[in-house]
Amino acid sequence: MSNKLSAWEKVEIARSPKRKTALDYIEKIFDEFIELHGDRNFKDDKAIVCGLGTIGKKNYTIIAEQKGRTTKENIERNFGMPNPESYRKGIRFMKQSEKFKRPIITFIDTKGAYPGIGAEERGQGEAIASSMLEMAKVKVPVIAIVIGEGSSGGALALGLGNKVLMLENAIYSILSPEGYASILWKDASRAKEAAEKMKLTAQDLYDLKIIDKIIKEPKEVTDEEFEKITSKIKREIKTIISEMQNMTPEEIVEDRYQKFRNMGEYIVIK
Repeated sequence: MSNKLSAWEKVEIARSPKRKTALDYIEKIFDEFIELHGDRNFKDDKAIVCGLGTIGKKNYTIIAEQKGRTTKENIERNFGMPNPESYRKGIRFMKQSEKFKRPIITFIDTKGAYPGIGAEERGQGEAIASSMLEMAKVKVPVIAIVIGEGSSGGALALGLGNKVLMLENAIYSILSPEGYASILWKDASRAKEAAEKMKLTAQDLYDLKIIDKIIKEPKEVTDEEFEKITSKIKREIKTIISEMQNMTPEEIVEDRYQKFRNMGEYIVIK
């Protein structure tokens, strides 16, 4: 059973090139999806996909980190590592969602933001911080879903949801196990040991009240199992949005603030 897997085994599953990507989830969960492009400043970075989706008669804004499977796809998607223009594209659609009162759904799946010189020159750190700031204050419901490898600021940039859901075999942390081991022990080869200490599994994060719900999944996801998983996520989205539909914009922002404010207090006390 998947709940008996070690933290490192879950890291390997989350990183598997066979794992379903954000676009796979979008295709199954939403009845319709239209992709929108560009940050209106530099270019359209394909490591993050943005667009409009529907479930029934309800419209949503979707912001999703997208990996590739083949070498060609990974080059096109920058191996799922967003450049600053990806986050600025996301910010553009967060603001648009507020204007048109559309809930925001984010899909988190990245090894981290792209660390290249060009990305740094174009303000990678500022773009990540601005994404988090915009998510914190946007006046519509936000649901963040960790579907694979959620590592570093590249993942946290899309993680400030009123509700945060996570697949059972996904991971979510402030950096990779290799990075943790390199900083703590100056030895990246101790990544397996680091993974056990980092509390990066869904169960760890649920116990710490960082995420709100775990979406169960088997170790190997067949097409039939994937249908079940996406049906669960779709049901959760509809339930959460229904529960929040009578909240005022100010109450939605306050709910999000209190979630992360209380989470910080819980971790310190623990």
